[in-house]
Amino acid sequence: MPNAYERAEKTHDRNNEGIRLQKLLAQAGFGSRRKCEEIIQEGRVEVDGELTTELGTRVDPGQQQIRVDGSRIRLDTRHITLALNKPKRVLSTMDDPKGRFTLRDIVGDRYERIFHMGRLDYDSEGLILMTNDGELSQHVMHPRYEVEKTYIATLEGRIGGNVCRRLVSQGVRLDDGLIKLDHCAIIDGNRDTTIVKVVLHSGKNRIVRRIFGAIGFPVKRLVRTQIGPIKLGDLKPGSYRVLSVTEVRSLSKEVGL
Repeated sequence: MPNAYERAEKTHDRNNEGIRLQKLLAQAGFGSRRKCEEIIQEGRVEVDGELTTELGTRVDPGQQQIRVDGSRIRLDTRHITLALNKPKRVLSTMDDPKGRFTLRDIVGDRYERIFHMGRLDYDSEGLILMTNDGELSQHVMHPRYEVEKTYIATLEGRIGGNVCRRLVSQGVRLDDGLIKLDHCAIIDGNRDTTIVKVVLHSGKNRIVRRIFGAIGFPVKRLVRTQIGPIKLGDLKPGSYRVLSVTEVRSLSKEVGL
């Protein structure tokens, strides 16, 4: 049951327009009410571009722009963002006229107007983000914000560390231009196969497969494990989860929202 302070605050909220700033921050995942009060008093919060340190400040999140440490607070209960683990032989789309498995077969019709942010090719696996937040989707997919993507690739053949270093320092020229990896590390391997972890910003179609194919090491298996701050973790193939408020906030900050 709510204590006397909470009951009094709820009554006060009903009798005044807007919501207390510290309450809004708590709902947005910044911690306890007391912690959010400290954030305000430390001068880390802006309302419509103005620094705000008053604990009694009331705001309308639907009409005003609130930022913490420069990052905009996004608190719209109508928006939902999912992390999904796409298995092989599933299309990164919601419908297919040929009747092949799609993302809709995994998420169903539970979420209205939800769509994927980026794609994985038919034979690749791993993390796909989905949302019904159009602004977030545009920022995540826009090349301007260069969201890092991490993959585990199983290659045909054995490569050495010098190959990884060259892909980072010099890159490889493809039909659509020069591309470099941000990071490349060998995880495991034998005479016939090498497993590497690669990180890059590019979202071009089949880019990891094209990079290693161009230097003579075709990709046998490809799994995307991370997009920006969002990790695949132990999410099972063919399943999904709803991102927490904290995760959505970190993703939004990553893409300048």
